[in-house]
Amino acid sequence: MNFVVDEGVDLQIVKALRKKRHDVLYIAELASGITDDLVLQYANQQDRILITRDKDFGELVY
Repeated sequence: MNFVVDEGVDLQIVKALRKKRHDVLYIAELASGITDDLVLQYANQQDRILITRDKDFGELVY
C-alpha cells in the first residue's frame, strides 16, 4: 500500500510500515512544517492513504 505519513506520527510507525514493504512518504523527511492543506493535497494527488494524529484533518476532508 502507499501511504503519506504526517510528521506528528512516530518514526517507529514509519519504519514498521517500510519493513513490511509499504511505500511510505514521511512528511518529516520530505517537507517538515508544511500546512495540513498541502499534506492532504499531496496524499490525494498521489492516491495515497494519509496517516496522521492531527484531528484537524477531519474538518479539511468534509
